[in-house]
Amino acid sequence: MGTKNHTIVSSFILLGMSDLPEHRIILFLVFLALYLLNLLGNIVMITLIVIDPQLKTPMYFFLCNLSFADMCLATVNVPNLMANLFSKSKSISYSGCITQMYFFLATGIAECFLLSAMAYDRYVAICNPLHYTMVMNRKLCSLIVAGCWTISSLHSLLHTLLMSQLTFCGPNTIDHFFCDLPPLLKLSCSDISTNEVVIFIEGAIIGCGTFLCILISSHIHILITILGVRSAEGRRKAFSTCSSHLIVVTLYFGSGYFTYFQPSPSYNHERNRFMTVIYTVVTPMLNPFIYSLRNKDVKGALRRAIGRKLVQVQTPKISALI
Repeated sequence: MGTKNHTIVSSFILLGMSDLPEHRIILFLVFLALYLLNLLGNIVMITLIVIDPQLKTPMYFFLCNLSFADMCLATVNVPNLMANLFSKSKSISYSGCITQMYFFLATGIAECFLLSAMAYDRYVAICNPLHYTMVMNRKLCSLIVAGCWTISSLHSLLHTLLMSQLTFCGPNTIDHFFCDLPPLLKLSCSDISTNEVVIFIEGAIIGCGTFLCILISSHIHILITILGVRSAEGRRKAFSTCSSHLIVVTLYFGSGYFTYFQPSPSYNHERNRFMTVIYTVVTPMLNPFIYSLRNKDVKGALRRAIGRKLVQVQTPKISALI
């Protein structure tokens, strides 16, 4: 092999979730339902946050961005997955594969930072309530969100550039339903040690760093503060808010670590496909429902929005009768 890296493989074949024809319709309907629920839940969440004045707070500003990231994360993979269930070729071009990987990593890492930002917001709100409005001002929140998307984009760009330097000289079959780092590295005939080192180092800094920030500096401090609250209603409300966030964090980070924090020799295709579905399809779909079903503010905003719509529908009818 020469010293100059070049791409011999011009396209890849995505095996998808199952090769059995009898599973295709079931899988298509399941992923279609999950994807539509994702879009419905997150679009409703974003709409409520935009139109309801009572949701104009830092927490819901971060949640609005999280809902957008959830939709992007599922849209990068799920439509192509459903199309490939009935496609004969199941092929994706080299450039399309690299592009899909870039946007997947960018939105996935953005979720990590946004979940950390939401944890910090809850920490300030519960542990320093008197300084909350001064600390979590509009300028700081905008800078945090801009930083989340910028750093995640740069992080994804680094992995994309490293991947583009590798040589793929066959086979070109990806035993996955989208172009992800581990299965692509398995196909490379170049030295992938640099890529693996970057995955572990960046994963430790970004993944573990954000998770520890959420768990230790935020939730443990919040728990200590909550236990010191004398009001039972105050404790219940604080626990409800934090437990919703902790459920989302556990599902997302847990399945993500299980997929990426393992050496290539121990990579298991079936197991990792299942874990990938958890954090790329299931968790983004559940997020808006977890935050809304346990949140009086969101449920109140939904009732007000429905009430306004009913009034708008009934007003012309009443005017016509008069």
